[in-house]
Amino acid sequence: MSQFVVAACQMDSKDDKQDNLDRALSFVDEAARAGVDLVTFPEMVTYMGDRDRYLEVAEPADGATVQQFAERAREHGVYVHTGSFFEQIPDSDRVYNTSAVIGPDGEVLDYYRKVHLFDIELGGNVEQQESAYVAPGDDIVTVETDLATLGLSICYDLRFPRQYQTMAQRGANVLLIPAAFTMYTGKDHWETLLRARAIENQAYVVAPAQIGSKPASEPTYGRTLVVDPWGNVVAKASDRETMLTATIDVDYLEDIRRDMQTLRHARPDVYETESANR
Repeated sequence: MSQFVVAACQMDSKDDKQDNLDRALSFVDEAARAGVDLVTFPEMVTYMGDRDRYLEVAEPADGATVQQFAERAREHGVYVHTGSFFEQIPDSDRVYNTSAVIGPDGEVLDYYRKVHLFDIELGGNVEQQESAYVAPGDDIVTVETDLATLGLSICYDLRFPRQYQTMAQRGANVLLIPAAFTMYTGKDHWETLLRARAIENQAYVVAPAQIGSKPASEPTYGRTLVVDPWGNVVAKASDRETMLTATIDVDYLEDIRRDMQTLRHARPDVYETESANR
């Protein structure tokens, strides 16, 4: 398919899990009515609240959240990227921050578990230790679909460009970056980093975000974006819970990759050798 339409849903998720999920499912309905092919959601789509409740709200990877998204995907014949939810880890006091890609037949195509965890302290303004509650994933995940090859990541991963280069070299041409960027970092870094990942990897970037103040958490920045492979912002959300749509033009992407072959010119062998020699 040379072109398809993506919806990026900007959510103001709070600490009522089912209410958040119901609103997300209504966005799938809205996207289907608009003729969208792929619907995407932000990080922590079903719960943003007290971190001590992560274990309580976590569920199996194929639990109720994924099942309800799958039913809606099958009903409308659309792809759904769930954003992230908290996945149970047997015999652990931590959870995974997990996303899933669901096909139009309702089958789960793959899962991704957030690799880079948000452990930071910024001048007393933002202090978080995600690793105290969340275990890191260990796999870089790309998903081949009839639309495009999707590269999966979550929020803080955005600051680690080699993850994206690896996905692009594995064929990813649409990078999905669901996020709950803090207001403190988002106002300065969000758009710049997203455009950089698009330019570096000659890929579309679809970045659905959380917006608004949160229970027991920092305010989130929002500004959901879709960026094209030349680094142009082709769609940008206003400061409210909303859905935006954009056309992904795979032919245009291939033209850019043909004319400026930076992915082919990259030399990961040199990077690995340099790291080993240190």
